[in-house]
Amino acid sequence: MSTVAFDPLALTRIADFARTLTRLHKTARRRAVDDDQIDRAFNAVCMSVWGYTIDDISDDLFSATDHTFLDGLDEARARIFAAEQGYDLVDDEGMLTDWGGFCWMILAEKRGLLTPDNRAATRAAIEEKYLEAPNVIGVIVGR
Repeated sequence: MSTVAFDPLALTRIADFARTLTRLHKTARRRAVDDDQIDRAFNAVCMSVWGYTIDDISDDLFSATDHTFLDGLDEARARIFAAEQGYDLVDDEGMLTDWGGFCWMILAEKRGLLTPDNRAATRAAIEEKYLEAPNVIGVIVGR
């Protein structure tokens, strides 16, 4: 028997921010949905909850142990991990489809990686990567 108990009223229910994202995933079961739409909806959830998106954090900021931890998560462990950090990954129909990405954000927050400096460095690296591609003469960034 687990000794961990969570007060569901004290958890941030990510599903409350993910209604559009959830609708897109449901629609994608019936017909094709543009991946960019899903990415934008996921990023909107992240901005609402953390003020950062997954694109603001470089993979390199996580340790090898963190990558192993994230790669080894299943739904049950993810739900416990999230709850231990104050988040709920469940909606009215079960686990949120993007629970893995949300765990990524939760761990980034836990590690203190959600900073303006990390955002700027990660965005600069992305722009540099695009500029190295053939036939790219510039990168337009909406800020």
